[in-house]
Amino acid sequence: MNNKRLQKYILKIKDSFLNETEENKKMLDIYLKYAEGNASEEEIIEANKQFEQILKSLGLGVLVVLPFSPITIPYIIKKAEEFGIDIIPNWYKKL
Repeated sequence: MNNKRLQKYILKIKDSFLNETEENKKMLDIYLKYAEGNASEEEIIEANKQFEQILKSLGLGVLVVLPFSPITIPYIIKKAEEFGIDIIPNWYKKL
């Protein structure tokens, strides 16, 4: 996958995170807990299912086929930072 295409996908993901839904908040909470080393395997599975639904609703099926392990989300966040894209919405940062 080339960088332009990946950048486009990351921007779509960022836009989807702007929706302040309870499901998105819970998903982001779990990923933050994971980054701190405090998320259970069940929580990660639940967050990954929500993230998969977001990708499907955005028509980003190519990303759905990625293995949804705890490695996938940090990879996407790291790539977003490399492109200068802050994918964590401000409404979430304020919580």
